[in-house]
Amino acid sequence: MTQDKTTHFGYETVAEQEKARRVRDVFDSVAGRYDLMNDLMSAGMHRLWKAFTIARSGVREGSRVLDVAGGTGDLSLAFAKRVGKSGQVWLTDINNAMLAHGRDRLTNKGYMLPVAQCDAERLPFPDDWFDCVTVAFGLRNMTHKDAALREMTRVLRPGGCLMVLEFSQVWKPLAPIYDFYSFQVIPRIGGMVTRDPDSYRYLSESIRVHPDQDTLKGMMEAAGLSRVEYFNMTFGVVALHRGYKL
Repeated sequence: MTQDKTTHFGYETVAEQEKARRVRDVFDSVAGRYDLMNDLMSAGMHRLWKAFTIARSGVREGSRVLDVAGGTGDLSLAFAKRVGKSGQVWLTDINNAMLAHGRDRLTNKGYMLPVAQCDAERLPFPDDWFDCVTVAFGLRNMTHKDAALREMTRVLRPGGCLMVLEFSQVWKPLAPIYDFYSFQVIPRIGGMVTRDPDSYRYLSESIRVHPDQDTLKGMMEAAGLSRVEYFNMTFGVVALHRGYKL
């Protein structure tokens, strides 16, 4: 009898299929208050991190953009304003609750973007299609990050860029303060706002087991990207990685 393959769910080691279910439960629980929690947890800094990502994307009028694990649609909305009527922005997420929230939010702002509920490890798009693919704060929740990076690279056109915005390894002198905030303060805020402190404890743990800046850079290169570089923000709390398809 073969044993199930295992992976991380925060600090726990779980079967791969179990992780997919538990991640889904986390985002089902927090979807309705996701934007509010982002503002509270980051003191609004997530808006600056995303604005920096948009500015570094090279997206312009007529571009085709894929927003993977796009959640409530922050990046999709910003890209839609850039690409204009001649461009195309797809919002995707594996979680139906998050995707529905993002779709409704975009519609309320007057943007009827195409959406797709899909797994980043099996994207339903043709090869060499998008000018830019982004994933913001979603890669660390994926079971097979290397497979997801290969898929995102596959759907990029030659010369297109993949941008990964993700929590990363903080500057070491700040690590004790950051750990206290992550494991003592954030779950309490999550408990008050969403009545679900455990989900935010998992999200804090998932950051700690996510590849650091240089490791992720190597993974993107292994996926077939070139000229990979990263930009640390807020002392390394967050890093933006950018690579190009040959």
